[in-house]
Amino acid sequence: MMRSPALESYAQEHGGSPSRAGRAGVQSRRPLSVAGGSRRQALARSATPASSPGPRKSLPTRRGALVGLAPVGRRSGITGGWRLWESEQEDAGAQVISEEERKKLAELEMRLPRVAGKIDPWLLVITLALLCIGLVMVYSASSFTAARYYGDPSYFFLRQFWGMVVGLAAMLVTMRIDYRVWRRFSLIGMAIVLPLLVIVLKFGVTVYGASRWLAFGSFFSFQPSELTKLVLALYIADWLARKGNQVGTFLYGLAPFVILVGLILGLILLENDMGTAIIIAGMATVMFFTAGANIVQFLLAMVCGGLIFLKEAFSGYRALRLLGFLNPFSNITGYNMQLYQSLLALGSGGWFGVGLGASRQKTGYLPMPYTDSIMAIIGEELGFLGSAIIVILFLCLAFRGFRLARRTQDVYGALLATGITTWLVLQAMINIGATTGTIPYTGVPLPFISYGSSSLVVSMAAIGVLLNISRYIREPEMPALRRTLTVGQRRQKA
Repeated sequence: MMRSPALESYAQEHGGSPSRAGRAGVQSRRPLSVAGGSRRQALARSATPASSPGPRKSLPTRRGALVGLAPVGRRSGITGGWRLWESEQEDAGAQVISEEERKKLAELEMRLPRVAGKIDPWLLVITLALLCIGLVMVYSASSFTAARYYGDPSYFFLRQFWGMVVGLAAMLVTMRIDYRVWRRFSLIGMAIVLPLLVIVLKFGVTVYGASRWLAFGSFFSFQPSELTKLVLALYIADWLARKGNQVGTFLYGLAPFVILVGLILGLILLENDMGTAIIIAGMATVMFFTAGANIVQFLLAMVCGGLIFLKEAFSGYRALRLLGFLNPFSNITGYNMQLYQSLLALGSGGWFGVGLGASRQKTGYLPMPYTDSIMAIIGEELGFLGSAIIVILFLCLAFRGFRLARRTQDVYGALLATGITTWLVLQAMINIGATTGTIPYTGVPLPFISYGSSSLVVSMAAIGVLLNISRYIREPEMPALRRTLTVGQRRQKA
């Protein structure tokens, strides 16, 4: 039974027990109100936090917040604002629950059922639109090559179609499963993908100088680095959410984060897959910053990571791609051939394109027209208008994804939505930027559009996770980002 600190102090002063003092306080309530003066002042002095017998423990006042709350003066990002806003809502004399109690409450919350709402319809419509455009363009871009080498113009189209069917099934499964469940399996997923990344170095199929695929017969091949993107997003979100305020420290935050991500990036760079390494590095960096990284440590890590990537960029064939980026119209029959033919296809399309299926660059001029260079075929056949529609769809995908991250009520869901959205949007930016000559050329598929079952199925599963997160969002009293800004303004005024 909780007793007032004032009654405790009053009982000690008058030599009585707390329960007796409580009864005396009840019986003498009327005389106290009449007498006023010294007795009321004594009770007021005894009610101050400095004279209370011991700190009280209380749960965070905001329902659903199960993370330890602490001052976050050096923290940044969305979650830092959450914890700062929540700490302001607590009573001044209340003590935060212990780490052990927090873990027990988190486990209890995982067992409690939640009522799911409706999915984000706009996110689903955007994804289906990209899928339909991709299926049509894969057939258009690959028909010449498929007829020439396989005797069937629909060879790649059928494989992409069945990949889309499997991807839709994966999306429906992940859309129905509470995203919090994946926290239990994220470590198991890492234990699976790490050996796969090692195995592909020894037994993988080498295509265009990169050893990225594990082949099972002549029909099925699998790219472990694609699965790594989703598994790593699940694991990093869980790891950062468990770290809480320790994310801003070097020993428990930055150091293990750099070791983990550096191990993954090292294995992928050994596959000669620079594009995927950039995507994973960008996704992990954004998630770490969002979780509340120390700004100084974060900037130092960014500088060191950038120097490592520059060293890799100036080695081997990547140096030739940098030369081609600086002068795209030189050596057009050698290392600059793909970039030059992509620019030629985009320029031939004009405003409205040459017509669906009427591309000339796909007839043996442009390498890989249905995978990494499919955006060039879209620009040639559908023109600037068709290319602009693709860009707008990805911008809408970014808006809906980051909107989910902003309105998700738990740290894990916010970090997971941030990571998945960053991955998909960054991959699209790299593909479009390389095709248009905006950045040095690197081969990554355009999400939902380029040919490739591994990328398509994993991307669809990731969209399913986003759709599930959208089923549990609530309109907050004050959005997370706005709360962060409001707290900063209050500090400045103070």
